[in-house]
Amino acid sequence: MLPGPDADSGTRRGRVNSLVCEAPANSDDPYWAFYEEVAAVQLRQWLPVAPSRVLDVSGQRARFARQMVGAGHQVVRVVTEPARGDSPPSGPGALLPVVGDARSLDWFSPGSFDAVLAEARALSFCLATETTLDEIHTMLRPGGQLLLCVDSLLLGLARLAEQHRWAELSDVPRADVVLVPAEDGTITRCFWPEELRALLTSAGFEVDWIRPRTVLSAEAVKRAVAEDVSCFPTLVRTEVELAAEREGESIGIHLIASARRPA
Repeated sequence: MLPGPDADSGTRRGRVNSLVCEAPANSDDPYWAFYEEVAAVQLRQWLPVAPSRVLDVSGQRARFARQMVGAGHQVVRVVTEPARGDSPPSGPGALLPVVGDARSLDWFSPGSFDAVLAEARALSFCLATETTLDEIHTMLRPGGQLLLCVDSLLLGLARLAEQHRWAELSDVPRADVVLVPAEDGTITRCFWPEELRALLTSAGFEVDWIRPRTVLSAEAVKRAVAEDVSCFPTLVRTEVELAAEREGESIGIHLIASARRPA
């Protein structure tokens, strides 16, 4: 049976993907400036105190690597292609870009790193997350740390609803894995806290905590900044404290987790 005009219109609406899952490049949106400052504070609190060898598999954006180099760490950053025209980061540490596939890390020697950073939803793009976590566990030295950021189940549900994927949405309560397609053809995996904890534990990690990246809504942040831009530092500090208090809750668009390989 051929679809009628209404069905065709609904299909076109289903292809629209207006939900923004991460900060757009060169965005002047105050919420994303706030989000990135929160991420920087959370990374600073998590990083080892002593200079360490850190593997960064956070994708093409270099800001996390620059922050870690500035804090004195030796950073190996996996990129899909050589960067052109980027100035080297300043700081007491060092940066070594390595061209490779961050979704398959078995080309590193076991026990090569003191810490691994998988920011910017990196593991949500690794559909076989279990395999990637096994590889990260292997390349960490005993006692080594992992910090990761993934899409939350809340974001996945919102994106499925926005695309009018009602069949997939109704299957979520029974699904072992929740995958969400995007208009550009990519597929991402979203997680609820209990699932993420089980995956980390199964890979051999001890989980320190799992918490939302942000609790404050975009609307609340934009309204507060519009009324008084000087409140920005207070908003960031409040957000970091609120997120820590909401450990184990699936609030906001992303989850962050800290885990370690047993010593």
